[in-house]
Amino acid sequence: MEIVKLCLSPAHVYSGHFGRPAGTTPMRICAQLRIEAGRGIEGDRYHESPGGHEGQVTFFAEETWLRLRQSLGRRDAGPEVFRRNVIVRGGDLNALIGEEFELQGVRFQGAAYCKPCFWMDQAFAPGTLAALTAWKAGGLRARALTGGGLSLAPEVSRCSA
Repeated sequence: MEIVKLCLSPAHVYSGHFGRPAGTTPMRICAQLRIEAGRGIEGDRYHESPGGHEGQVTFFAEETWLRLRQSLGRRDAGPEVFRRNVIVRGGDLNALIGEEFELQGVRFQGAAYCKPCFWMDQAFAPGTLAALTAWKAGGLRARALTGGGLSLAPEVSRCSA
């Protein structure tokens, strides 16, 4: 599995906005992210959540974004519109649910499937929510078990228990 894009957002855009317009804080595209064990990404909106939060770091598959671009005809929106932190290529994110894995020396626990959200039809294109739901491809929520840095470079392996 290879990292192809790293993102963070210092503020929530949709959480707590149901039925109201989304916030305006864009995702920041980064060359590196600093991960804190038990907290997640320094500077990200979930970093200050209570310890053990299952969405400390979120992952999304580049292949899913490319498939959506093809099937929905949206070419001008990058994968950061899905508001996931780490966009990866070449991995089965659903297979990591309940598993420990390592990415660039940082250990994670795959905590839960990251369900697609209602606002994705607005952020990407109409039909996005239905497609992601049907494909079971919303992403992965993970807990940071160790700290360290992630950067735009390959390397991933499963951790042995």
